[in-house]
Amino acid sequence: MDKTSRLLRLMQVLRGRQTSITARELAERLSVSVRTVYRDVQALVALGAAIEGSAGVGYLLRSGFFLPPLMFSDDEIEALVLGARWVEGQGDAGLAGAAESALSKIASGSPAQLRERIAEIGLWAPRLGPPLSPAPDLGTLRLAIRQEHRVRIRYTDAAASASERTIWPIALGFFEGSRVVAAWCELRSDFRHFRVDRIAGLQPLDERYPATRRALVKSWKQSHRQAQAAQQRARDC
Repeated sequence: MDKTSRLLRLMQVLRGRQTSITARELAERLSVSVRTVYRDVQALVALGAAIEGSAGVGYLLRSGFFLPPLMFSDDEIEALVLGARWVEGQGDAGLAGAAESALSKIASGSPAQLRERIAEIGLWAPRLGPPLSPAPDLGTLRLAIRQEHRVRIRYTDAAASASERTIWPIALGFFEGSRVVAAWCELRSDFRHFRVDRIAGLQPLDERYPATRRALVKSWKQSHRQAQAAQQRARDC
């Protein structure tokens, strides 16, 4: 866990306490050493967190304290809520749950007035078209992208031709009516785009692909620009 995530978790634990909690208890809750807790508490105090107590006694977050980043502007609140509601309609249960959890965390660590504003935002992102077709677990694809792992798929293209391929997924696009994964295809030795609803089977492989995702995305974008330029030249002829 990186330091930023650890500090946020520490703040969440302290917010949920009405009485002081020892460094040893915090260390057990966060799965870190007691010395790390001491350092993290000092870091939070230096950032302005109103933490009372000391080593050997226990720590308590003073009532009414809120981290400055949680004081969002109206536009920021609307962007967060609208984004979360849009995610909920994309057919990815994992992302939908994460969006709801993120808003809950923001609301739980915010003043009552801000919580009410979050609950009463009048912005919605309904899906007007037909429901998306069933698809393999999008969470599996997202994890493969995050970990830079190969994935084996059974795919049926627009011409109803079926094939088995090993791909290196680098991006997942959520379009109106479809979701598309961009990947390097070992079968074609080139970048390809696969509609997720046409993937009949998906098997993540415990193998990293040989290039970094950053390098592949750069090559993918360059390839896309070259294809667009070639299409433009063809139209100009």
